[in-house]
Amino acid sequence: MLFFACKTPPPEIKVEPEKPVIEVEIEELKVEIKDPEFSISSIMILQADLVVTEFETVLKISNPNDFSLDLSSLTYELLGNGASWARGTAKNVLHVPAMNSIETKFVFEMNFINMSRKLLDDVIALRQVRYRFFGKAEVQPNLPSVQPFIINYDCLGMSDVKRNYNVRR
Repeated sequence: MLFFACKTPPPEIKVEPEKPVIEVEIEELKVEIKDPEFSISSIMILQADLVVTEFETVLKISNPNDFSLDLSSLTYELLGNGASWARGTAKNVLHVPAMNSIETKFVFEMNFINMSRKLLDDVIALRQVRYRFFGKAEVQPNLPSVQPFIINYDCLGMSDVKRNYNVRR
C-alpha cells in the first residue's frame, strides 16, 4: 500500500501577547458635610385673643454645602421670653438646594393662662420678644451611599412680633 502525504504546513496558532494589567488604586471619596444653619426670620400673630393666640414662625434653613439636603424630620421647641410657646415634630419638612436657603412656616397656638403678664403685654404691644428655637433635625445629604444623620440646632435672638393684617379683629 502506498500512502500519500501532503506536505502542508500545520496550522499556525497565534498566541496573543498578554496585555499588561493596570492597577489603579481608587481612594474613597471624602466629602465634608457641613450642618445646615437655622434662624428665625419672623414671628407673626395670626389671631389674638385674651387666652389663646395663634402664631406663625418662619424658620430659615441655609445649606452651606455643594449638594442639596433633605430634612426628613424636625423636632422643635419655641420659647418666648423664657416661656414655652410651642413644641412639636414635623415630617418630610423640606428640600434645601446646594449653597442656598429656604424658609418654612410653623403655625401654632399659645395659651396665655400660664404666662407672665409681661409677655402678654409685649405681644399685645407688638414689642420685640426674646426667643429660643431649638431641637433636632434628621438630615439626608443627596449623595450616594450617605446615610441620614441627626443634628441639634439652637437659635437664640430677638424677633419683632408682627400682626397679620389679613386676619379679622
